[in-house]
Amino acid sequence: MLFSTLASSLLALVSFADATPLVKRATLTRVNNFGNNPSGARMYIYVPDRLQSRPPVLTAIHYCTGTANAFYTGTPYARLADQHGFIVVYPESPNSGGCWDVSSRAAYTRDSGSNSHAISLMTRWALEQYNGDPERVFLAGTSSGAMMTNVMAAVYPDLYKAGAAYAGVPAGCFYTGTVAGWNNTCANGQSITTQEHWARTALDMYPGYTGSRPRMLIYHGSADTTIYPRNFNETLKQWAGVFGYTYGQPEQTLPNNPSAPYTRYVYGPNLHGIYGSGVTHNIAVNGANDMEWFGITGNPPPTTTSTTAAPTSTSTTSTSTSTSTTSTSTTSSAASTPTLPTNPGCTPVGKWGQCGGMYYTGCTVCEAGSTCRFQNDWYSQCL
Repeated sequence: MLFSTLASSLLALVSFADATPLVKRATLTRVNNFGNNPSGARMYIYVPDRLQSRPPVLTAIHYCTGTANAFYTGTPYARLADQHGFIVVYPESPNSGGCWDVSSRAAYTRDSGSNSHAISLMTRWALEQYNGDPERVFLAGTSSGAMMTNVMAAVYPDLYKAGAAYAGVPAGCFYTGTVAGWNNTCANGQSITTQEHWARTALDMYPGYTGSRPRMLIYHGSADTTIYPRNFNETLKQWAGVFGYTYGQPEQTLPNNPSAPYTRYVYGPNLHGIYGSGVTHNIAVNGANDMEWFGITGNPPPTTTSTTAAPTSTSTTSTSTSTSTTSTSTTSSAASTPTLPTNPGCTPVGKWGQCGGMYYTGCTVCEAGSTCRFQNDWYSQCL
């Protein structure tokens, strides 16, 4: 009888160990088996010694050339996790150069086996293993990680509740049709269109979804020469369109907020923009401000639980080169299909890809189902 009881106890311990892999506390630890992962993205996690009973989960996404360890040591999120008892997931890119795939069709498609799919699985794994609070699941990222933050918010709006993106671009802006491609037009701030177009791009990444969406906090610097500051405006357009705000008409403009040299543009409880005068691409992560935005400290803005109707406008906007969120714009008539050479021997461009513009030398034919539409003198896009 004693042997039988001992054997049962040992079996129970083995079963528990198999079901709940133990992660060393208060150190960055790699997790190998978090789900089906054909893209090869790597998962690291930081679990503080003192953990809330239903902890928030923050997924913190590194920049190009970065690593999980670099983002762990170079940002304040792990130290804040020690103070407030939440979990930080640090994905690591498998791609050459360390950039994230925010440029392929798969990146914008749910459960496609891409980097974005892998990151969603990492988040879900942490939630399940540590009894995380599904109402407190957050994203943050810098540069390529900020681009991925916007993509994740668009592709998995049902999973995340808020995001903070530092020096990124709108979801879909970096499309090239290749994995982890580089889109100079987007990076240089030349992908300029209406908030309706940007919102439609984000909404199409989860067709038919009408539930709540993550509140977005967008940071950028005026002196950024890597991801040009015009992308601040375009990203605000995207989320303004998603949430039903009017780009260029913030409810409040708050100088020196959260501190000098930044100005905060408050569009409503679901969208704030923070623009740094003279700040370069090496923008500092403001962990304290992010904690407030997420509601981990203080009181977060009230959230809306419904989304706006999907915009249907296809008109384009010719915008000024000002990087202020209140830059003026003039609206032209509805987009028309430009007269373009057929380039019959080229590979057709996928949806959202560039198909024309000044100095553009690539293919001007779109894949079936898309049409090359003029956006501005620099950029035509398959829509």
